[in-house]
Amino acid sequence: MSELRAPKGTFDTLPPTSATFLAVRDALVRPLRLAGYGYLETPVFEETAVFSRGVGESTDVVTKEMYTFDDRGGRSLTLRPEFTAGVMRAFIEHRLFDAGLPVKLWSVGSAFRYERPQAGRYRHFTQVSMEALGVDDPALDAEVVALGVQGFRDLGLTDFELLLTSLGDATCRPQYREKLVQFLEKLDLDEETRRRAEINPLRVLDDKRPEVQAQLDDAPLMVDHLSDETRAHYDAVRQHLTDLGVTWTEAPRLVRGLDYYTKTTFEFVHHGLGAQSAIGGGGRYDGLSAALGGPDLSGIGYAVGVDRTLLAVQAEGLDIGVQAGVQAFVVPLGAEAKRVAVRLVGQLRQAGVAADTVYGDRGLKGAMKAADRSGASHVVVIGDRDLAEGVGQLKDMRTGEQHAVPVGELFETVRATVGT
Repeated sequence: MSELRAPKGTFDTLPPTSATFLAVRDALVRPLRLAGYGYLETPVFEETAVFSRGVGESTDVVTKEMYTFDDRGGRSLTLRPEFTAGVMRAFIEHRLFDAGLPVKLWSVGSAFRYERPQAGRYRHFTQVSMEALGVDDPALDAEVVALGVQGFRDLGLTDFELLLTSLGDATCRPQYREKLVQFLEKLDLDEETRRRAEINPLRVLDDKRPEVQAQLDDAPLMVDHLSDETRAHYDAVRQHLTDLGVTWTEAPRLVRGLDYYTKTTFEFVHHGLGAQSAIGGGGRYDGLSAALGGPDLSGIGYAVGVDRTLLAVQAEGLDIGVQAGVQAFVVPLGAEAKRVAVRLVGQLRQAGVAADTVYGDRGLKGAMKAADRSGASHVVVIGDRDLAEGVGQLKDMRTGEQHAVPVGELFETVRATVGT
């Protein structure tokens, strides 16, 4: 056997768990489609500048975690560590803003970060991402947050929490930044942390090390230094969330891992996942378009980890009603029966019925094991003796009941029966 294995920090999503993975992904996407968001797919790699300029050079994502390489033309490219910067690049390049605002988009796919692998944190992961671009409206902020909440509710999750704060904007962030820098200068911080603080002092509040957190009890908080306009925006967001039936926890120390966030900022955490509790999050990023060379337009969005959400579903022991792989399974016994089986399976599939049959030379016992593994609710067994009589045997796997059906009527009978 080959010794080749998946790279460290990655994993394969295999049947039957993959069916649950797809069900989780689709449940997270469904609220977005119902809200008029359109699907956008961007390349899995971009010019490195898209992320270094868009995500922020002080972030761990840019300084430590990006998979960056030079292509054969000497261009620096990076596997996407997150979706928003690439989506904004496409928004600018294709002038999506010309078609009316806001532009509402969703994406789903893989992202890559060179992180220390641990439970719930991988180097390759799948995200559902959404963006609402071009309009700065507290009601739009509330819509975005509420759509994320709805996806979790639709899955039946109950042990999750919405953390919410405001990170201010260009009118009030500079004054707060000055206060925070003055506070941090008095602390006992290592040189690397001080360098990060010089680029973006807010990042220090996000430092998870106990020796750093112990010094931050009296740190000034952005939410206490909002301008009147920004505070009014945050108050309106919270009122709209209340009207939408969404509850949250104020999290004044919340700092997302990307530099572009302004104003409304939020995170979804699940209490059944231990240290890696975040299952998604996002916020407003009103300067990102301009930073990437586009028009000075606002934006807000979030990303939810499909892998993390699947872990949350498993932690709560939820049965999310994954459909069986096939509805009808046909078991032929003999060469003539094989022709009948192949034709019947083809007809069922064309009619929209999930159907399969057994391949290879298997006896009845092995074929019925395959039928059982398929999860089919109904099995058609066709043997030489049956064909001599012009019938097939239709068995309901749920009840064990079985009866003969004329071969010429098998297609219509199975199609009508599997839906019951």
